[in-house]
Amino acid sequence: MFDLDERYEAVRSEAQAVAALIAPMSIAADECNDVHQGVLDVLRASTLSQFMVPAEFGGRYPEVDPVAVMLVREVLMKECSHADSLFALQGIGSYAISVAGTAEQKAEWLPKVANMDALAALALTEPNAGSDLKTITTTATVDGDDVVINGTKAYISNGAAAAFFTTFAREGDGYSVFLVPADTPGVTVTPVPELIAPHVLGDVHYDNVRLPASARMGEPGLGLQYVLATLTVFRISVAGAAVGLAEAAIESAVAHTTTRVQFGRPLAKIGPVAQMLADAWTDLEAARLITYRAAERARDGYPGTLEHSSMAKLFATEACGRIVDRCVQVMGRWGLEHNSRIERCYRQARPMRIYEGASEVLRLGIAKRLTEEMA
Repeated sequence: MFDLDERYEAVRSEAQAVAALIAPMSIAADECNDVHQGVLDVLRASTLSQFMVPAEFGGRYPEVDPVAVMLVREVLMKECSHADSLFALQGIGSYAISVAGTAEQKAEWLPKVANMDALAALALTEPNAGSDLKTITTTATVDGDDVVINGTKAYISNGAAAAFFTTFAREGDGYSVFLVPADTPGVTVTPVPELIAPHVLGDVHYDNVRLPASARMGEPGLGLQYVLATLTVFRISVAGAAVGLAEAAIESAVAHTTTRVQFGRPLAKIGPVAQMLADAWTDLEAARLITYRAAERARDGYPGTLEHSSMAKLFATEACGRIVDRCVQVMGRWGLEHNSRIERCYRQARPMRIYEGASEVLRLGIAKRLTEEMA
């Protein structure tokens, strides 16, 4: 187990208390394609979203702390994917405001993010642009004192529930990020096909959306830089969520294999089963170590943090997939029961290897960085 100081142990304990309140709602919430009001109410009352903004605007710490964010996601995901998603999006959707927003944007929106009066969303992906963000076609065109946005963003988390969209758009020869309130004329959201693990999603359409130029975050053309800053912190938090989900799967498998008797002894004492459990636990602890280390690097501002964030996300989500698969296998038919915790883990683990950087794309970036360093 990675050693955490008292401050972070307190964060973990706080998140565990919130997760316990959510537990009775977790099955229903994890089947929701819309926001589950009960889970949202618990999260609002908990004030956990304060970890997502700087203290000046209602947050817990002077700056967003990647270790604290990662720990909360680990705990929430272990209990309820829906709760983890609602919490995570508050940071994913607002982090660009914290690092590049105007004073007015920060003052208006970050306090609402901190108390969850406004749900946040990050609008990156498009119908024909996923991991390759430089191929986006959404445009932002300066028109006098305004900027006009046109395009479509696909599979955006929080979809119709969001109060605002941090929107990545092509501006001239570069890319910029804009804060687009969801009620701006010309913004519409349409449903997307249901996924194997239900999620609050929507396609966001911008039809001649006119905004003041002050809606831009940071300098024109630096949008990709702000997006990468967001990914540096929140890819680590995905890894934390993967650790939590893997731990939930292992707990289910251990409970089953230590009580289920076959051939005169508990399953856990049968060689092949014991080997799978041992491999699962080893994968879990390795994922935890790389994740916690990456979170500490991001907190302390070490160089090369994006690559280490990518490695944590890559390893932890791939390990989670292996762990959950082994746990389903050792549980036999009990691992296949719909809406059992282990079956929910199985469905929830698979998308983690795709969103916020597919494993294959992460490998490309990691390898590129490695070869540059050794050249």
